[in-house]
Amino acid sequence: MTILSAALLLFLILDPLGNIPVFLSLLRRLEPARQRVVLARELLIALVVLMLFLWAGKYALEVMHLRQESVSIAGGIVLFLIGIRMIFPPPEGLMGEIPGGEPFIVPLAIPLVAGPSGMAAVVLMGSREPERLGEWSLALFMAWAATAAILFCAPWLYRLLGARVLSAIERLMGMLLVAISVQMLLDGVSGYIAQSMAA
Repeated sequence: MTILSAALLLFLILDPLGNIPVFLSLLRRLEPARQRVVLARELLIALVVLMLFLWAGKYALEVMHLRQESVSIAGGIVLFLIGIRMIFPPPEGLMGEIPGGEPFIVPLAIPLVAGPSGMAAVVLMGSREPERLGEWSLALFMAWAATAAILFCAPWLYRLLGARVLSAIERLMGMLLVAISVQMLLDGVSGYIAQSMAA
C-alpha cells in the first residue's frame, strides 16, 4: 500500500462529507467564531487519538496476544458495517443519537472523526508494517488535513451542494468502503489459512 492509497483509505473512513450535516447540527447554536474554535479542538483531539493508536497499537496487540489476521478480519467487519450504514443510513443518523450542548471529545472527535473503524485501520497499518510508521503517519495526516479542510468549509459546501448531493456522495463512499472491507476480510482469512497450513 502506498502513502497515497493509505491516505485515501483513511479519508474514506473518516467520512468528512457524511459528517457535515451532523457537525452543522451540533454547532449551529454556537457563534461562528466559537464554532471554528470547537471544530479545531475536536479535530486536533481526533488526530492525537488516531496517532496514538497508530504508534502504540502494535504493542497493545502484543499485550492482548492478538494476531494481525484477527485485527484485519475485525477491521474488515467494522468497516463493512460502517459502509453499510453509509449506504443505508438509519433515521437517527450514522452514529445514532447525538447529545445536545457544546460537544467536547464526544461525539465530534470520537466517534465521528476518530471512530472504531479508523482506529482499527491505523492499528492494522502500524502492526502489519511497523517499519513504515513514518509513512503511515504522513498518510494519516494527509487524510486528517483533507477532512479538516472539508469540515471547516461545511456551511459553504452544504449551501453549494445541498443535502441530497452530500447524501449521494456519502453513499458512494460507503460503496468504496464496503469493497475495501471485503478485501481486508479476504486478506485476513487468507493470511490465517496460509499460517495454519505452514504450521
